[in-house]
Amino acid sequence: MRAVRFEKTGGPEVLELVTVDAPEPKAGQARVRHEAIGINFIDTYHRTGLYPVKLPCTPGGEAAGVVDAVGEGVTRVKVGDRVAYSGGFGAYAEANIVAADRLVKLPADIDSRTAAAILLKGMTTEAFIRRTYSVKAGETVLVHAAVGGVGQIMTQWLKALGAVVIATVGSEAKAEKARELGADHVILYRDQDVAAEVRRITGGKGVPVAYDSVGKDTFEGTLGSLARRGLFISFGNASGPVPPFPPARLAQGGSLYLTRPTLFDYIVTTEELEASANALFDVVRSGKVKVEIGQTFGLDRARQAHEALEGRATVGASLLIP
Repeated sequence: MRAVRFEKTGGPEVLELVTVDAPEPKAGQARVRHEAIGINFIDTYHRTGLYPVKLPCTPGGEAAGVVDAVGEGVTRVKVGDRVAYSGGFGAYAEANIVAADRLVKLPADIDSRTAAAILLKGMTTEAFIRRTYSVKAGETVLVHAAVGGVGQIMTQWLKALGAVVIATVGSEAKAEKARELGADHVILYRDQDVAAEVRRITGGKGVPVAYDSVGKDTFEGTLGSLARRGLFISFGNASGPVPPFPPARLAQGGSLYLTRPTLFDYIVTTEELEASANALFDVVRSGKVKVEIGQTFGLDRARQAHEALEGRATVGASLLIP
């Protein structure tokens, strides 16, 4: 089978298309023949070495397709089942081995491209807006990178919950897109003082929760946007990691909280995984969250996909199609 691999960390140029033997499932595992592969920012962190990985590495932790082989003792899925998964490595390939208890069975009305575009991003959204912080109707929240992969789903789902959304984006074109998604207020974070704008919009109060996947470039603005005892949910490093800071900064900002959650601590059990995925499928099925697949790339164009993602030249979800 064909797979994308990197043997050393670095820029997008380290990604290479290779031919390897298709893996065979062991006990408790299934092999998924991919129909669509999700591209996520975490893939770039693995490639650059920001998040260390064992080399050589086939990146990617999200894909959807059909089970074409199962290992000993597997009864949860069978050959022919349509499934998706999120987590681990090896997705940038025509097939991958996945623990059977980490697979999500796809409903008939969720196709493989949609599943690969939304599973990781959508379950991340579900965990962060319903469980890391339970957003209530009428609350005003701040969402950075609101038209990115997670941002689009988050903005729409927050509106479905009845929240008032302040969105930040990097350009006028993306600002218009954020408004189409339902954002109530849009801030151009490269040109405007985010904290000052949030204070203006909220009558000086600030927001009870802020979602920041950008990292270094938006850190100060996010801290300055929070209400007293507000929660800073940091979940990405698109502009680079947040620099070290003294914990006293949180006290000075109004007894603030900061958390750095990861989805996988919210889907530890198969039951949690299924509940999160089902909540996501339900909100997509309702039409309240619409999925935009902005870009698709062949496996042989994984390098270009990473260049577009890191250059913030993408809108919505990006997929590799094997």
